[in-house]
Amino acid sequence: MHQLLPALLAVGAALLIAGGTVLRQRASAVFGRITPSWWLGAAIALTGFGLQAGALALGTILLVQPLLVLAVLFALPLEAWADHRHPSRGEWMWGVLLAACVALFLVTAAPSPTDERPDHVVLAGTISAVIVVLVGLVALGEWSSTHYRALSYGLVSGTFFGISALLVKSVMYQMLHFPGVVPTRPEIYLFVVAAAGGVLAQQRAFSAGELQTSFPAMIVMEPTVSMLLGMALLGERVRVTPWQAVCVVAILIVLVRSVIELAKLSAIRGDQQAGELVG
Repeated sequence: MHQLLPALLAVGAALLIAGGTVLRQRASAVFGRITPSWWLGAAIALTGFGLQAGALALGTILLVQPLLVLAVLFALPLEAWADHRHPSRGEWMWGVLLAACVALFLVTAAPSPTDERPDHVVLAGTISAVIVVLVGLVALGEWSSTHYRALSYGLVSGTFFGISALLVKSVMYQMLHFPGVVPTRPEIYLFVVAAAGGVLAQQRAFSAGELQTSFPAMIVMEPTVSMLLGMALLGERVRVTPWQAVCVVAILIVLVRSVIELAKLSAIRGDQQAGELVG
């Protein structure tokens, strides 16, 4: 029962983030500028991020982040409605696979909460080192071809957002239990850096073109990075036997493939719509 509320908050966050993202994308594609519809989409997505923060405060990253991947699935009917079309057979196939993989992962892995809290110096040092690596990846991407530049920015953006999820959980825990010390902890300031870096890298990825390359990288890296950091720094664990571990790995592989395929379809449609508008 204690996992039900964060699960519901995570699903609600995924739905709102999907709706807000689709609304902003459509407003930008039609008008080419920030409009009241764009701001409405931003407000809806921001509400979703608020629910995500609440879910992370109450539940584990290993529970919340896989459920947030459902935003890709929720965007499927919303995009179809906005485009006045029906989802294709391929979209439904990958969408059903995605939903099944998320459910199977949570049932099989049974992620459990933990009271372990990392040393603030260790957390800050680890996150700072990762950020330095990301900056280096961005520098390399600037000297690469358009394809690899879009890919590197997509990877960097997703990684920054994955880091942000971990830091949100840490900050929310402190706000709930030790509100007076939050301004003295490095997590709140690292979160600002990571969130800003994620947004900037995302915009650079979009401007680099090849959305079908950068978008899937963003979608896949965020939950992957946040889950790995949750296990490494927060001590989160899954309770599995050896054969269940094999099943979990297989499930995650299919889940990632489903996310990539759905993200590719969405990105390709976005490129086509942009081409039609230009034409």
